[in-house]
Amino acid sequence: MSVSNTPAASSSSLGTVSAVTSGLVSDTQNQFLSLLVTQLQNQDPLNPMDNAEVTSQIAQLSTVNGINQLNSTLLSLSGQMDVSQSMQAAGLIGKTVLVPGNKISLGTDTADPNTKRATAFGVDLVSGASQVTVTILDASGKAVRQMNLGAQPAGVLSLAWDGSGDGGAALSDGAYTFQVGATDANSAQVSATALSSGTVDNVSYGSAGVQVNLGLAGSAALSDVRQIM
Repeated sequence: MSVSNTPAASSSSLGTVSAVTSGLVSDTQNQFLSLLVTQLQNQDPLNPMDNAEVTSQIAQLSTVNGINQLNSTLLSLSGQMDVSQSMQAAGLIGKTVLVPGNKISLGTDTADPNTKRATAFGVDLVSGASQVTVTILDASGKAVRQMNLGAQPAGVLSLAWDGSGDGGAALSDGAYTFQVGATDANSAQVSATALSSGTVDNVSYGSAGVQVNLGLAGSAALSDVRQIM
């Protein structure tokens, strides 16, 4: 497992952006001053430029320069935050996290052939619900187990499954999915996000931001991590 983010390269890129921005601002100032001097030298002596007009032009240049400098500062801060996030995310390597998804993997415990082990999963509720139901489906899309969780508060709810169907019999090893339903006291739908788990193999940093790579479970943005288990 490895961390594939590159803070050094990111810092170098930030320095390049800053240098280019600084150069553009300097060129703009020089061009403006050259044009202003030329304009003053060739103005009509009988109809000279108004002081207010010159002041207005200088003020506009100052505004443009200020915006350019602000953009440069924001780019620098954004890059530093991304690098900082990627370094912090390195601490997730080897840990199991919950991210948006609806997959569950069921297998047999190697230490006890009579015990089934399913990967962790969960639900993220935007608000409290008076009834939450989770339906587990097999590879063909057939519902094999329904879990009535009753009333649940807002937030992330971690769940576990023993691998048995509605009749209590152990189900076959393999890939399963699940659906979530949640309603409030008035039977109105409550927004609920299904969460699946994965173990962080490595962390990467690119144009899409900081990503945690979960092996066979794919990858997810660091901001999508809802719970660290």
